[in-house]
Amino acid sequence: MTLQTRLAVDIGGTFTDLVLALPERTVSAKLLTTPESPDAAVIEGTQAILREAGIRADQLDLVIHGTTLATNALIERKGARTALITTRGFRDSLEIAYEHRFEQYDLYMERPTPLVERDLRLEVAERLAADGSVLLELDEAGLERLIPLIRRHGIEALAVSFLHSYVNPVHEERASAFLARALPDVPVTISSEVCREIREYERTSTTVANAYVLPLMDRYLARMQDGLRALGASCPLLLMMSSGGICTVETARRFPVRLVESGPAGGAILARHVAARGGYDRAVSFDMGGTTAKITLLDDFTPQQSRHFEIARAYRFSKGSGFPVRIPVIDMVEIGAGGGSIARVDLLRR
Repeated sequence: MTLQTRLAVDIGGTFTDLVLALPERTVSAKLLTTPESPDAAVIEGTQAILREAGIRADQLDLVIHGTTLATNALIERKGARTALITTRGFRDSLEIAYEHRFEQYDLYMERPTPLVERDLRLEVAERLAADGSVLLELDEAGLERLIPLIRRHGIEALAVSFLHSYVNPVHEERASAFLARALPDVPVTISSEVCREIREYERTSTTVANAYVLPLMDRYLARMQDGLRALGASCPLLLMMSSGGICTVETARRFPVRLVESGPAGGAILARHVAARGGYDRAVSFDMGGTTAKITLLDDFTPQQSRHFEIARAYRFSKGSGFPVRIPVIDMVEIGAGGGSIARVDLLRR
């Protein structure tokens, strides 16, 4: 079945853009993003664009949504207060990161600050072997002792990443179930669901990033869905993922880290379309918003793909100066400098 009436919505850090595709024409609108409640601009813009087009919300066949809210929250450090629970003896893996220095001879080099401060990186006794066999059972009594500390610090999201859990998730699943009972209002992200892959640091970093943006993304997607329904829309709402594919709202609310390049991925897909129409098999796509700027290379009319992405590279954009997430993603360089950014001179006077 052909979808005749489609509404596309992109929320950026500065502007919210809407495009309504009708069989015979398109209608567009641009509003200032409402940071405290991003869905408010979406609903206001939807009402305005439907009025201009002269149609009702129940005539929409599809709403598709891209956003930079997740990546902006990570770059600007405006996510939830997050705690990490990990295998005893490994809480500093998130800060140790890689062994190599991304600027070997720079005495002033600083590594990226972890999203979770050391006092909130908590340990529990448990251990799996590399083949997934249990060497030490999960200490649920130790987990219970962490509950008062989590409450005292006002933790809004929890990340759980145990050693070798990509092979056997049993301890993470038990920990998640225990924490859900003890702290029903605190969402729990486990690494074996978000990033079931080898490499402890990248897996933990991805899990923490998911937990860090989950409350923000969950609230706004729920409000957006409810707001569209209140207008009378009953069509599917789909989200653009970092890979250039789409997912349901339910998946996006559970795994918001998959949306870190949601809006920019849409821009790269459009660049591919424009390049193909113009016959340019190799091209560079540049997308500047109010908060960030993104550059993508197209080769043979196709954006480069990757399963490793670094967020918030800050040290002259050197590899390793940001923090990694392992998700399917259109490969791009992203910097925290957009139309609303204020420039400064670094130690090298650049």
